[in-house]
Amino acid sequence: MTAVAVLAALALFVSACATGGTGTRDEGPAHVESSAGSEMAAGAAPSATASYSGKLTKAEAAQLLKDDPSVSAEVKNDLQPCTGDDPPVDVTSGNLTGGAARDVVVNVLTCGDIIGIGAYVYRLQDGAYENVFKAEEPPVYAQIDRGDLVVDKQVYEKGDAVAAPSGEYVFIYHWTQGRFVKRWDQYSEYGKTSDGPAEDTPTPVPTT
Repeated sequence: MTAVAVLAALALFVSACATGGTGTRDEGPAHVESSAGSEMAAGAAPSATASYSGKLTKAEAAQLLKDDPSVSAEVKNDLQPCTGDDPPVDVTSGNLTGGAARDVVVNVLTCGDIIGIGAYVYRLQDGAYENVFKAEEPPVYAQIDRGDLVVDKQVYEKGDAVAAPSGEYVFIYHWTQGRFVKRWDQYSEYGKTSDGPAEDTPTPVPTT
């Protein structure tokens, strides 16, 4: 698999309808940063009781996060609209878990720098969405790529401008036996590519 391109943190999202896992990535650019001690959680523990049908609006996605006890208070506090009525979330849907309904990926963003502070995947089960993946150590951004979950974390060294990170970690997870399992990772530095993160940077490991 070729490396996922590094994209600038200040890039605006170019949202498009998810294709359910065909062709290139279903969602927009990544603009995140790796930080020590980061952890991603993946499992099938129900955590949201609100029921929705069809494609979620930004307001519905924000309410889903607010009703989810597994979402941190810090993220919930940042769900207030930046301007107007739209909450600062990016919402897309696609086939990640093989269910009859489309899964939903929700990224929570900062208003000023458009940086991801939380990434979540919800699966529709028995008329209600359940949280099956979350990553809350910012900056982080999740998206769908050919039926897999791709999590990007850009790396900023001291002195880096927000628009010029030093490198990027990419983690790819595949839904296997009721949970997301990491199947591939890569660290890309400007001018370099390596098969896996540097030794001093912990790899996020999904936990149930």
